[in-house]
Amino acid sequence: MATTFSWKIANLERETADGYVFTCHYTVNAEDGTYSSGAYGSLGLERPSKNMIPFAELTPEIVTGWVKDKFGVEKVAEIEAALQAQLDELHAPSRQSGVPWA
Repeated sequence: MATTFSWKIANLERETADGYVFTCHYTVNAEDGTYSSGAYGSLGLERPSKNMIPFAELTPEIVTGWVKDKFGVEKVAEIEAALQAQLDELHAPSRQSGVPWA
């Protein structure tokens, strides 16, 4: 089964005076039908020079777009590849412990 990656916003930090969001806390989850893996991170944002979206009008899609845009395509792919590697390791472990005798 193919792996599904879900990016979600866990929390936002903002200035109360104007609603400027300066930090996004996000999660990325990978699920392949058998196993799942996840990551959590925080990302600082610069104040927009124009057209700031009012805080009350923000949606998960908008903020997730900010996070992915700030990271760039290569970093998003790197994060997802790391989660995929964790799933691959669960399916076919490269290390085990134990003794060969009973």
